[in-house]
Amino acid sequence: MPENLSAAAAGTWKLGDFTVNRLGFGAMRTTPNPDRAVAIGVLRRAVELGVNHIDTAAFYASPGGTLQVGDGAVRYANELIREALSPYPEDLVITTKVGPGSTAERAFYNATTAAELREQVELNLRQLGKDVLDVVNLRIIKKPGEDSVAERFGALADLVDAGLIRHLGLSNIRLDHLDEAQPIAPVVCVQNSYALDTHRDDDTFLPVCGERGVAYVPFFAIAGQAREGTATTDHSDAVRRIAAAKDASEQQIRLAWTLHQGSHVLAIPGTGNPAHLEENIAAGAIELSAEELAELS
Repeated sequence: MPENLSAAAAGTWKLGDFTVNRLGFGAMRTTPNPDRAVAIGVLRRAVELGVNHIDTAAFYASPGGTLQVGDGAVRYANELIREALSPYPEDLVITTKVGPGSTAERAFYNATTAAELREQVELNLRQLGKDVLDVVNLRIIKKPGEDSVAERFGALADLVDAGLIRHLGLSNIRLDHLDEAQPIAPVVCVQNSYALDTHRDDDTFLPVCGERGVAYVPFFAIAGQAREGTATTDHSDAVRRIAAAKDASEQQIRLAWTLHQGSHVLAIPGTGNPAHLEENIAAGAIELSAEELAELS
């Protein structure tokens, strides 16, 4: 590990009026371990290492939940973040998402009305112990021809005006969704599934975001096709060779490649493992040459 291990090594980007280190942290994987102290320790260590951008959601929970793992009492990522980090550091930006939700009465559902979206925003506020949410992403289920974001994004823009949200983003979207949303309210980030070996159709969308000053925030950069399952072990020969040459792990090379896709690209690798956290942070300092990038791509 580098002696001066810091998330700042990857540089910064602005989310609206917030400046964040490009290497952040995804909170989804903090929930499986029934020992809450482990998650608390990982979150605090992430902030100690310079992470000032944490991605979360009210529906990140275990047992069950998005990961379909875990046992014991229910653990919500938002509540773990609050327990670990409140009162929050002044420079810490917490990005959450609305759209998907889960309640005892309805199980999993997708919020489509202004009332449902407000309920989810208020749930995030309560769980995180905040008066205003820093960034809220509208996550959609893509159904071409019937997936307009205008009405839902407009409802969230009303909540910005009401003082409940500071900035808005979009998740799981196409370029036409961004085109639709930007005239309604500023979009500070787009969060899509994207990795070295998956969803490369976003290769053309990613630079458009940069041209418009919008952060592009890939999820599953390490997991790849394994998605919620775990970090992928299906690495190309190029990934393995470059990892060996740099005395790095394959996962670190995947993260480094992600950060090399543009100065507006933010990484949010998640883990509940303290050692993996430090490996992920260290990846922000890995330099890849043009030749190496070409070989990886």
